Amino acid sequence: MEQLLSIVQTINSYLSDYILMILLIGTGIFFTIRTRFVQVRCFSEGMKKVFGNLSLKGEKQQSGLSSFQALTAAVAAQVGTGNLVGACGAILVGGPGAIFWMWFIAFFGMATIYAEAVLAQKTRVINNDDTVSGGPVYYIKTAFKGKLGKFLAGFFAVACILALGFMGSMVQSNSISSACSSAFGIPSWVVGLIVAALAAFIFIGGVQRLGAVTEKMVPVMAVLYIVGGLAVIIVRIKYIPETFAMIFKYAFMPDAIIGGSIGYALKQAISQGAKRGLFSNEAGMGSTPHAHAMANVEKPHDQGVVAMIGVFIDTFIVLTLTALVVISTLYAGGGILADGVQEGVDKSNMVQFAFSSVFGDALGNWFVAICLLFFAFSTIISWNLFGRINMNYLFGKRSNLIYSILAVVFVFLGSVLSNDLVWELTDTFNQLMVIPNVIAIVALSGLVVREAADARKSRRLK
Repeated sequence: MEQLLSIVQTINSYLSDYILMILLIGTGIFFTIRTRFVQVRCFSEGMKKVFGNLSLKGEKQQSGLSSFQALTAAVAAQVGTGNLVGACGAILVGGPGAIFWMWFIAFFGMATIYAEAVLAQKTRVINNDDTVSGGPVYYIKTAFKGKLGKFLAGFFAVACILALGFMGSMVQSNSISSACSSAFGIPSWVVGLIVAALAAFIFIGGVQRLGAVTEKMVPVMAVLYIVGGLAVIIVRIKYIPETFAMIFKYAFMPDAIIGGSIGYALKQAISQGAKRGLFSNEAGMGSTPHAHAMANVEKPHDQGVVAMIGVFIDTFIVLTLTALVVISTLYAGGGILADGVQEGVDKSNMVQFAFSSVFGDALGNWFVAICLLFFAFSTIISWNLFGRINMNYLFGKRSNLIYSILAVVFVFLGSVLSNDLVWELTDTFNQLMVIPNVIAIVALSGLVVREAADARKSRRLK
């Protein structure tokens, strides 16, 4: 197991340090330029579409999802342990400056996810039973005909099923059980049974039940976490300027806090920002297009601008809040990590340390446990849907029962088993999903550019 873990870690280091960094940043810049900074031009339009008619109880859809339901399903996948545990891991390994690189990648990622959502809408399929199917496998096969398209689509589908449907769910349920066990003293297996049972109930209800759950859960969990985070920031307000200064300083001089040469430290900061940024906002990974494909909208551009807001909420609000809380309490003002990592502090308990420093041990642990429960569980149910879509693509709808049973088993196993190998394998398959997805959206960039241009022209005529 140790040898296998070492091999997987080596693969991940090459993927995140080189291939992933080039693909994510390069693709984001490419679409930003080709769409004339769509994430800036159409930001207010996206905000109006998301919050203009906000409702926690949308109209029931005959098939697919409403635009807001599709967004909340996507945000449910995006806002998970990556915003808490993942952000803390990035800060520990890459220093506070890793947050700057997560912002950097997220800004350009907003253009990438616009392209993903537009293509998911343009290539989606309405089945004979009026259900909607869509996602990267459909636009990959549109981009590449014949055997190459089938291979790349199949490669993506397998990676998605393993990364999201199975191993990713283990990571999320493990975070839930660890937090609940630490905060409330509930045995991990009990938490696992409860989470698995709730997940099974939603899995069986299909996409309509998922949409009904996420449109209520996502706004509530976001508000809960934002209120708690702002309370900590208000208490530590005098350290916020120092916190921002540390983020920008250590983005370019991380060796001063994580050690090693400037080249090594900078690579760590940027690669952690890329890897954890991907795990957090998922722009370019090809996961959220499954949800955006199901949105019932007038034109693909409409869902594209909505998808951008998902990345904004995930990274620039939720993840930034985590960063400000952690850095202002544990690093700034002579915090316990100001001189480097201390024994007993790791990525899984940093958030608890941060909130407990203001709320007290009991309340801080309870708050983080409840937030992790919301975040991780919402991710589990959305990731299960994304994996199911790819399972159906490979094996047809007859595979749904077997897939659901296996998914529930993995949810339970994740709650009682803690394994670094599972985390590393999840990262591996997350990153492998990027390759065929990015190749396809770049190949179909002409369709995205035309959609953005048509939307720009229509606004001028109004």
